[in-house]
Amino acid sequence: MSVYSLIIPIYNEEENIAELYRRVRSVMDRLDESVELIFINDGSRDRSLNLIRELQEKDDRVCYLSLGRNFGHQIAVTAGLNFARGQAVIILDADLQDPPELIPDLLEKWRQGYQVIYAQRTKRKKESWFKRFTAYIFYRLLQQLADVNIPTDTGDFCLMDRRVVNLLNSMPEQNRYIRGLRSWVGFRQTAIQFERDPRFAGEVKYTFRKSFTLAVNSLVSFSKVPLRLSTYLGLFSAFLAVLMALLVLYWRLYQPHSPLTGFAAIMIAILFLGSVQLVCIGILGEYIGRIYEEVKGRPLYTLAEVSGFEKIPTKGDFHK
Repeated sequence: MSVYSLIIPIYNEEENIAELYRRVRSVMDRLDESVELIFINDGSRDRSLNLIRELQEKDDRVCYLSLGRNFGHQIAVTAGLNFARGQAVIILDADLQDPPELIPDLLEKWRQGYQVIYAQRTKRKKESWFKRFTAYIFYRLLQQLADVNIPTDTGDFCLMDRRVVNLLNSMPEQNRYIRGLRSWVGFRQTAIQFERDPRFAGEVKYTFRKSFTLAVNSLVSFSKVPLRLSTYLGLFSAFLAVLMALLVLYWRLYQPHSPLTGFAAIMIAILFLGSVQLVCIGILGEYIGRIYEEVKGRPLYTLAEVSGFEKIPTKGDFHK
């Protein structure tokens, strides 16, 4: 049984795997306890899976899962958590923006009694101003709106104790936001600050569309404020409608020749009310869509290949 588990989701990372393994192996060789390195191939279309197979053949600490298709980063991490056997489980990305050399610092905090240790970015190297600006706004907006305290400037790079991992594995929800779930469970949590390195090689996998989808998912999963916002917008538009009716009545009675009583004013009112209705319907649609995903009860992922594990865990194992 491993004491430490390292989880690394992989999606078209053939250019990074060799350097990633070299740096992670250097850290593993210095650890004083047994360790397993879990790669999750998330439907890669390049040579990533073949390279992982080669690593597993020459290093028995390497295990891997190959998902049936691309299920997304959060689901790939979830699959790794389901299979991880360590008492301390560490999640890091394959692009080497999360430095493996920080793992001993995470473990030191864990030995001090913390159950969740997350890596907090103090600087994003070689990222565009737009990426830095939108990330800054998103994390602070999420912290203000979420029902739980989700630390700012943190990604999935973290260490979690076995008790926390078991709790996450017992949660059946389909739309998963790992950094929000780990905050929701509570326990003793602390941060380790670091400067985030640029991607080692290859293309960025989190495009603007994927980042925006993750942002919407995090807000809807951990906040009811958008639902309240639709109520507030409805009340505000109703107030404006009453005000507009009073103004039109005043213009008709006392200023019948005013241009403000014409076609333009009517169109503005109609367009405003229509936009408010569409926004509210869109917000409701986001929540209803998540209800629809949950009630279908489909598995989070499918497995095409598993290697390096003693046995495939069952649902009952996740509660142990």
